[in-house]
Amino acid sequence: MFAFVVGTLAFWAAMEIDLLVRRPARRMDVINSWTPRWSAALLRVFGIRVEAHGPFADQQEVHPGRDERGVGRIFLMNHRSGADIPIVLSLAKVHVISRHDVAGWPLIGAGGRRIGTLFVDRRSRRSGATVLTQISQSLEAGEGVAMFPEGTAYPGDEIREFKPGAFKAAVRSGAEIVPMGIAYSDPAACFVVGEPFLAHMKRVASLRRVRVNVEIGKPIRVDGKSAVELQAEVRRQMESLIAKARQRLTPRHSERSEESGSSRETPDPSLRSG
Repeated sequence: MFAFVVGTLAFWAAMEIDLLVRRPARRMDVINSWTPRWSAALLRVFGIRVEAHGPFADQQEVHPGRDERGVGRIFLMNHRSGADIPIVLSLAKVHVISRHDVAGWPLIGAGGRRIGTLFVDRRSRRSGATVLTQISQSLEAGEGVAMFPEGTAYPGDEIREFKPGAFKAAVRSGAEIVPMGIAYSDPAACFVVGEPFLAHMKRVASLRRVRVNVEIGKPIRVDGKSAVELQAEVRRQMESLIAKARQRLTPRHSERSEESGSSRETPDPSLRSG
């Protein structure tokens, strides 16, 4: 926790200085250059090793948040652990959606607001409608948004029922959807099991090492599809990506990957050129 607090404050200070120095640059471009670095450092503090495969990840690059048209992308993944948020922030230039009470947490809440996190009260229809509007505005401004379509965290690899918000936002804005699948090497220890967030993260941090595999799919275009059709297509792809992520974590596959050198661990973004 000490390393997390000190590291977060250090990265935050560096980001603020960079924002002052690069005033002509888009604010979110500067933030998106620092957030993946902070997230990668945070994951190392917690002993979480992330291996990512798919577009841009195979080239050891952070996935752009907007497409060639300048429209933001929607990144959708299964939600299993409190570590999911820094994982997706380390892999893609995105805003994330978080539950509303996190906004009031010391340091995390203020930092989340600063980097553009969108907070939603899932019990309030008005809050949900407000966040949906904010998502549409972010996409139109060319900013990526990461969402967990299941709405909350669940144990296991099985996908639960999707909430419709992400798909309505995609249809409304014409944004591409990038499906992602995540699997943890120690599911029993890493999954949220109805406990307070801090207790959950303490349990994850107590593990000596955690391996996580993330499979990133190709962008899905709206192309006249309805929200229901998009939802079905994303579900099929996510199921396939999760299965592939789980397969990569099996001992036999890991041994083959190490022998062939085909497994790529996502490096610290701060070490990447550009």
